[in-house]
Amino acid sequence: MLEFLAEQRVQEAIARGELDDLPGAGRPLDLQDDALIPEDLRLAYRILKNAGYVPPEVQALNEIAHLERFIAQSDVDATARAKAVRKLALLKTGVEHTYYSRIVEKLAR
Repeated sequence: MLEFLAEQRVQEAIARGELDDLPGAGRPLDLQDDALIPEDLRLAYRILKNAGYVPPEVQALNEIAHLERFIAQSDVDATARAKAVRKLALLKTGVEHTYYSRIVEKLAR
C-alpha cells in the first residue's frame, strides 16, 4: 500500500513537471559513492567488495527477498510453499536476532 502511494505521488509530481531539470537529470547514478562509510573503513570495504564478499546479513536479506517472490507465485505446489514459508520465517528470525543483538551490544557500551 505504501509503495503504491509513493509511486502515485511521484507520478503526480512528474505530471506537474516538478521533477524536470533536477541536478544530474539524465545521468546515471554514482553507485560507487562511499561518502557515508567512515573514512577509516573505506579501503577495507572496497577490498571486500572487489573480492566479491557479501556480508552474511546481506546474503540473508537477498535470500528472504527470493523466498518472498517464490511464495507469491501462484504455480507453486503446497509442499514447496510450506517449506519456503518455514525457511523464510527462520531467516527473518535470524536477521532480527542479529540486529537486536547488535543494538543491545551498542547500548551496553
